[in-house]
Amino acid sequence: MDSDERYRRLFRKALTIRLVEERIIELYPSDRIQSPVHLSIGQEAVAVGVCDALNADDLVFATYRSHGFYIAKGGALDKMFAELYGRIGGVSKGKAGSMHLSAPEVGLMGSSAVVASSIPHAVGAALSFKRRGSSRVAVAVFGDGATEEGVYHESLNFAALMKVPVLFLCEDNGLAVHSFKNARQSYNLLEHAATFGIESRRVDEGWDMLAIRQATLDALSVVRAGRPFVLEIATGRYKEHVGVGDDFHFGYRSAVDIDSWKARDPLLLDARLVAELKPEIDREIAAAAEFAENSPFPGRDELLTDII
Repeated sequence: MDSDERYRRLFRKALTIRLVEERIIELYPSDRIQSPVHLSIGQEAVAVGVCDALNADDLVFATYRSHGFYIAKGGALDKMFAELYGRIGGVSKGKAGSMHLSAPEVGLMGSSAVVASSIPHAVGAALSFKRRGSSRVAVAVFGDGATEEGVYHESLNFAALMKVPVLFLCEDNGLAVHSFKNARQSYNLLEHAATFGIESRRVDEGWDMLAIRQATLDALSVVRAGRPFVLEIATGRYKEHVGVGDDFHFGYRSAVDIDSWKARDPLLLDARLVAELKPEIDREIAAAAEFAENSPFPGRDELLTDII
């Protein structure tokens, strides 16, 4: 596949994520969506670039901001919308909502609303791959704020000791809700990883899907050889922490703070390709939303099912 064809494929996936979330923004005031949503508008390149570098049977353990990873890993749009609507046709029968999206059939394992909680699960999956002699890898996705949790440090230590094939993927948007990194962290993520003997890399071009894909492939060459790796990717969150609006009125940041990201955002710059691809994607999204509208709510008989 030549680079132009690959770029087009990645661009289409990223555009799908953005248009899906823009549709969510339109729907949210109607109360059709039955759960809070954490949008990844501005961060699409990370999910797309990383997931394109993975094999189909590799596993991703995501966060509550997981719409992008769900779509990038191959999750079905109709089941996603039905889940957001709280309908029986959703991926978890409407009982999980946006913050707990999963699609294990394509390798997206359960997302979690608890910060850092999916990281040790990825390490556990990687350990199982090692013990079974599998070539699969596990990816733990988290934000920079999650690295302040004790379980992150414990997971790095255990992964290094056991030499398991796990990729620690930090989406660094510089924010933990409304708090900037310099107010929260006295450490450098890459230097911290080195104290455990774990190789690492930072990608500052978080809008560049091809650069992210290549960086992930490079990291996976280490991981598939049986060693953990920390990949930190700088990115920019355009919308508020939770919800569908802008948050500049809170005063902790301004529109200027993300203008530099938007100035390099291919989904904003490549108007020709957007115009070419958008009609078909819009039809797919409309069909998914219609599926959700027509799917019934789960009944009382579902109340105690799927409980461990």
